[in-house]
Amino acid sequence: MVEFDHFKMQAGLPSFVLSAGQWIEKTNAIGIYVKQGKYGGTYAHKDIAFEFGSAISAVFRLFLIKEFQRLKEDEQQRLSLEWNLQRTLSKINYRIHTDAIKEQIIPDVVTKEQASAIYASEADLLNVALFGKTAAQWRNENPTAKGNIRDIATLEQLVVLSNMESINALLIRQGLSQGERLLQLNSVAITQMKSLLDNQNLVKRLK
Repeated sequence: MVEFDHFKMQAGLPSFVLSAGQWIEKTNAIGIYVKQGKYGGTYAHKDIAFEFGSAISAVFRLFLIKEFQRLKEDEQQRLSLEWNLQRTLSKINYRIHTDAIKEQIIPDVVTKEQASAIYASEADLLNVALFGKTAAQWRNENPTAKGNIRDIATLEQLVVLSNMESINALLIRQGLSQGERLLQLNSVAITQMKSLLDNQNLVKRLK
């Protein structure tokens, strides 16, 4: 830029003066402007103002860095709390879900191993409906991963999973077979996930 080369050559001279207005006029600068009059002054986009403040004040630069770090830590804590809240809600609904299984599916007298197998089967019904695979299939595909398939779920998936547990409990009490429930729950999962993903602005506000 020709004008900038001129400023650069003149910058070291005692007589050199460069006002914001001259800079704007000579370089057609955007993001910064000068307002004349009683309430006038020099105004700039916040990014320019932050950069200028950082250049002339080490204290301001340190404050800016610390404030950014604080905001990021606050964001991470908030997101962690939101995720844990959804996990807790999912666990509560899972209790409702297992109670329905106990009342409607498990016979009066069974061994602990038989009961566990039925609970696991119903848990995998939800896994297949939402994730498209059972817990065992996910573990085989991710042998080094920590936790289980639900531990890596997104916030949106946990919301849908929580809803599905309540719906499945209702379907169980209505006497629907496992195959019939799988079809209905899969349809619910698809519809609700599409709705959440199509309304990300709303989801962000909820977060």
